[in-house]
Amino acid sequence: MAKVFYVEDDANLSFVVKDCLEIAGHTVHHFSKGDEALKAFNKFDYDICILDVMLPNLDGFSLTKAIRDKNPNIPVIFVSARVQIQDKLEGLQLGGDDYIFKPFSIEELLLKVNIFIKRNKSFLTERPLKETRFELGHFIFDCNNMVLLAKDETIRLTGREADLLVYFIKNKNKLIKRRDILIALWGKDDYFLGRSLDVFISRLRKFLSSDDSLKIENIPRVGFKFRMEE
Repeated sequence: MAKVFYVEDDANLSFVVKDCLEIAGHTVHHFSKGDEALKAFNKFDYDICILDVMLPNLDGFSLTKAIRDKNPNIPVIFVSARVQIQDKLEGLQLGGDDYIFKPFSIEELLLKVNIFIKRNKSFLTERPLKETRFELGHFIFDCNNMVLLAKDETIRLTGREADLLVYFIKNKNKLIKRRDILIALWGKDDYFLGRSLDVFISRLRKFLSSDDSLKIENIPRVGFKFRMEE
């Protein structure tokens, strides 16, 4: 079972969610303010985060940025009354694994908690590649520390960017379907995750743009090809 980092300022909702998670066997640390939650996150090791977006003192998106600086791979589920498409996209692009609109089903939340915990444990125990450092043109990619190193620069990647680059390296110079990338990285294929994928690919293109031997090509209506000169 998991140690859950839960941040929600609605007292009634948080009581119900915490109780259901604990009945399911999880340990739950609940906080109602973003800044207090961040202090606790820096002290303890958690397995998954469930975050409201509109929080006192430090909102859920800002809290996620701070969480990702310490732990790029911990699953993050947003649970929010902010139901605009742009809010959901922003949450996913910050590294959220899912974004659930309020009101929501407790059964759905419990199911997603179990799915993301299981998936994260698989990621941590089964490295996608045996090597941990790769030569990419004039870059060295250190996937354990999630950095791209060049002679005069160090580019720090997010967990999702590092995962995506590893996936491209595994499939270099091959046609890769969008659906295959989404399922490999997020476990499902939907419109919102596809929009987030486009943002992460744009960031990787920018990071790699100083080396002409590396290119992420769009293949219309199919997917992408990571071209890398041997």
